[in-house]
Amino acid sequence: MAEELTLYIGNKNYSSWSFRPWIALTAAGVPFSEVLIPFDDEGGNPKFREISPTGRVPCLHHGAFRVWESLAIIEYAAELFPERAIWPKALADRALARSVSMEMLSGFRGIRNACPMNLRRPKRRLDLAVDVQAGVDADVSRISAIWTELTARSGGPYLFGEFSAADAMFAPVVNRFEAYDLVSDKAVLAYMAAMKAHPAWKAWETAALAETWIVPADEA
Repeated sequence: MAEELTLYIGNKNYSSWSFRPWIALTAAGVPFSEVLIPFDDEGGNPKFREISPTGRVPCLHHGAFRVWESLAIIEYAAELFPERAIWPKALADRALARSVSMEMLSGFRGIRNACPMNLRRPKRRLDLAVDVQAGVDADVSRISAIWTELTARSGGPYLFGEFSAADAMFAPVVNRFEAYDLVSDKAVLAYMAAMKAHPAWKAWETAALAETWIVPADEA
């Protein structure tokens, strides 16, 4: 691979979609450069249009070639670096990992909308409307079941034993569960602790906590 990978991301404190490919590539040891373009309002940043056809982050540049959307970026890196085992090695495990990753990609709008990722947020519950709370509770229940079943199946500490793309896709939810005080189940908390102890998580979190940008829409 002659040309370098460059991953364009948004604020580390808030940008859950940036977090996913960043932690996947970092945990796997994939070499890349990062460029952070901050957003400080609901409209994002006009510079995003210069680097991504969607006007959003994340976006991966490989020379003149561009890949956008978190899961597509992870898949592209996995094909470029098959030896890095970004996805689990076993066929059945890869199928399960992609299934739950797609479920994360396409669903869980209740928790996503009500509880934005915010690594600086002090731990406290939100007072939500009944219908909104019902949506959050349903998402928490399903995600907790995924984590519990897969860590029990693999023996942990991650969903498929070793850290994989599936863990990366759920990484922002670990913050949401903690910041909004949504869970108390021991198995779920154990998985969250393993995620937060990963060196890649710690590196992202350290940078996020040092940021000074405030996005009011994400300060639930």
